[in-house]
Amino acid sequence: MDTAPGLQTVIEGADDSWFNDFDLALLPAARASALGRRLLARTLADGAASMLLAPAPKPALDRVVARWSPEKLRSLVRNIGVLAFAPAIRSEVGREPVRRLKLALEKRYLLALDRNVWDGEVPRDVQLGLQQAIRAALDESDPTPALLSLFDRHGCAELRAWAHPRDPAFTEWLALLHPRDQTLPPTHLPPSAVQQLYSVHAGN
Repeated sequence: MDTAPGLQTVIEGADDSWFNDFDLALLPAARASALGRRLLARTLADGAASMLLAPAPKPALDRVVARWSPEKLRSLVRNIGVLAFAPAIRSEVGREPVRRLKLALEKRYLLALDRNVWDGEVPRDVQLGLQQAIRAALDESDPTPALLSLFDRHGCAELRAWAHPRDPAFTEWLALLHPRDQTLPPTHLPPSAVQQLYSVHAGN
């Protein structure tokens, strides 16, 4: 168990907050030693990653982590977050807001405009909330970090809501990559839109 590459990836990728029973100052040393990794793995298996690390004829760990590296999963989360804010992004037509959005999103700006992925229809109160969040981020002197944080948090919420009834082990891995007590916003993306992005990333 200790030498499994997938387990090593989980231990190294999990946010420190999932190991709050350990002295945070000792975590780097624990991650670097065989005994420490066993203790960290046991902590996750007994709690936050019980499905991901459960023994089985074909362990979920091998299936999930082999397909979803931390980098690949974070890219999916950000794309879903950008798509979730598509109604607000599409409503920004001023030269400066659009320039700032393009600078932050790069190629993902086109995803937000793509109505073939999602038409962007939401109730008025959701639209207003998304617009307020976008504009607050755009008002920062350097809006890129605020925008990316906004998209990542919302993308995590949307993907967790979609994945939870479909693949609990995948949902656990997604959660481990983010702070344990992260407050997630309400979701509004249709399952079909999340499924489409998930399938594209899974095939890459």
